[in-house]
Amino acid sequence: MKYFLTAKHVMPLVAAAIVALALAGCGKRNSYHAPPPPPVVTSKPLSMPMTRYLDVTGNTVAVNSVQLVARVSGYLQEIDFTDGAVVKKGQRLFVIEPAPYAAKLDQARAAVASAKAQVIYAQSQYDRQETMYAQKATSQANVEQWLSQRDSAKAQVTEAIANEELAAINFSYTTVSAPFDGVISRHLVDTGNLVGNGAATTLATITQLDPIYVYFNVSELDALNIQKTLIGEGHKPGQAVGAPIEVGLQSDTGYPYAGRIDYVAPAIDPATGTIQVRALLQNSASLLLPGLFVRGHIPLGAPTTELAVPQTAVMSDQAGSYVYVVGKNNIVAQQRVQTGIQQDGMVAVTGLPADALVVVEGLQNATPGNAVAPAEHDLTAPQTQADQPS
Repeated sequence: MKYFLTAKHVMPLVAAAIVALALAGCGKRNSYHAPPPPPVVTSKPLSMPMTRYLDVTGNTVAVNSVQLVARVSGYLQEIDFTDGAVVKKGQRLFVIEPAPYAAKLDQARAAVASAKAQVIYAQSQYDRQETMYAQKATSQANVEQWLSQRDSAKAQVTEAIANEELAAINFSYTTVSAPFDGVISRHLVDTGNLVGNGAATTLATITQLDPIYVYFNVSELDALNIQKTLIGEGHKPGQAVGAPIEVGLQSDTGYPYAGRIDYVAPAIDPATGTIQVRALLQNSASLLLPGLFVRGHIPLGAPTTELAVPQTAVMSDQAGSYVYVVGKNNIVAQQRVQTGIQQDGMVAVTGLPADALVVVEGLQNATPGNAVAPAEHDLTAPQTQADQPS
């Protein structure tokens, strides 16, 4: 006998299965565990000496740069240096066909000797005529004639000596020497070429690298601030010469080159509203080359003690600058601050208690009103350029 299940028999079975599953689910309850607060690193503001600086930009310029030219005409006979070498003052660099000028100098010297001999002869004849005139053995006309010849001979000696000096000068021009210590460029004319024929021929350029100038332009307001600082330090108004400056290249992280201002233009350029200032830097290693773009750092007054935090801890919005601080129950709060001097990655702040715990790392985890897990870290004064070992 066969049995068939109908809807009448199936429905009770489905209902019983649903009830069984519901009863089984009631045996366990789901529970929610809140995640731990995110970690941050906090630090108290650091009390440190800070100096207010004026940042400027400028360019390096050689103290001395001279084009060596041929001042006499002739064939270039010798080149006595290596292109790009360091040369010393007085060092021989070029020789321009000296033989013709040496011969002219000998000729001029001979003319001087001849003229002096003529003076001696004319003087003796004049003395003889005076003696004879006293004895009434000659006329007054003869005496005056020899007096005139003697004076003319003396004038010829003066002229001959001047020609000798000119010949000596021209002969000296056949040797081109270094006018000062510096670095010489490549030679621009090869030996055997005619130089100085009707025009000065540039042979090479010599540039002095140590010391070196830095020129930069300062705005009218900045110039007044510098002047105010110098007056506060006991300098006369307008006397900025001697003020210190630090300089760095684009590739430098700091300002490794120290110098002093040695020139300030006497007037402000009305077209730009700036004044030109020049500083002198020692450059014994010749690391600074003329024409480089440099950054300048001029201190405005003596260091003052400030509360400072890392620049990375300070944020800003339309209302101004602020930091995150951790307060009671490790709750984050936003603290408004006013920023000041920036130095070595630190920034001076006001409006912040000295014992405030400022979030310096993990800023992405700090949200005002939320709790965090702070780990306190003591800030240390950054090592300045002056403190670093040389």
